[in-house]
Amino acid sequence: MMGKITFYEEKNFQGRSYECMSDCSDMSSHMSRCQSCRVESGCFMLYEKNNYMGQQFFMRRGEYNDMHRMQSMGMMFDNIRSCRMIPFHRGQFRMKIYERENFGGQSNEMMDDCDNIQDRYRMSDCQSCHVMDGHWLMYEQPQYKGRMMYMRPGEYRSFREMMSGQRFMSMRRITDMC
Repeated sequence: MMGKITFYEEKNFQGRSYECMSDCSDMSSHMSRCQSCRVESGCFMLYEKNNYMGQQFFMRRGEYNDMHRMQSMGMMFDNIRSCRMIPFHRGQFRMKIYERENFGGQSNEMMDDCDNIQDRYRMSDCQSCHVMDGHWLMYEQPQYKGRMMYMRPGEYRSFREMMSGQRFMSMRRITDMC
């Protein structure tokens, strides 16, 4: 199933638009700013900087007529420079989280959501992980709050290097077809 998102330069779906059905590492050639967007199908991760860098925000199917008002939903930035389509995953979800960088310290394998790693695993920190199956969102605070990061299958040796010292305290599977 393909995803489709349309970005608009002005609020309320006005002004120049850019339709996207896949990853886009640099939206600046298509539009100067984004003040609203419409996700027609699929799920997308939006990034504040080019090349999927900077703060991230998860978008599911829906209409977002004022990106500035999105800050109340946790979006910590007011412009979008790149986006990544999140493929729907069928099957199990598996991720191993580690207390320290380079897969060091205490580790735990997860197959479902975790709203607080300190309560569930007695881990005070999560600095690296290995995503074996599925797509995940990791949050800097318990209860799925704060800045987030999209994780797809792969090894992530140092969250500090990836996100300026960010640590993660809760994790959620991306299970929706959006």
